[in-house]
Amino acid sequence: MKIVAMEECHIMGISEVERQCFREPWSPDALREELGRGIFLAAVEGGTVAGYAGCQTVLDEGYITNVAVLPAFRRQGIAGALIAELLRCAEGLSFVTLEVRASNAAAIALYEKYGFEPVGTRRGFYRQPVEDALLMTRRLR
Repeated sequence: MKIVAMEECHIMGISEVERQCFREPWSPDALREELGRGIFLAAVEGGTVAGYAGCQTVLDEGYITNVAVLPAFRRQGIAGALIAELLRCAEGLSFVTLEVRASNAAAIALYEKYGFEPVGTRRGFYRQPVEDALLMTRRLR
């Protein structure tokens, strides 16, 4: 598996990851708008986009939009590899933050493994079903 910067050739594969992983997936056009902005990475295995991670940046702040892995590729360390590479690429930022469903214990544990700490709650942040989000931040400087 290789972790690479997202390019146009990855858009349709990442769109499929979005479709399989989220109730409200980003469209190919929305993903395309992120090309060359922030930190967007694809995990590629044998020509297939197995997962991706995205982080929008503003000045010295990072906001992780999504970390997703196709169901067939889960439990192989891909999400961790994506987060580790994203943090490596973000080393010039002051901090990186994200939201995660409050019930997603596996994702929360993964983020904690990479140094993210809970800093708050966003009530009713998620839809389908409505659920609170745990706000987590990792300080980098």
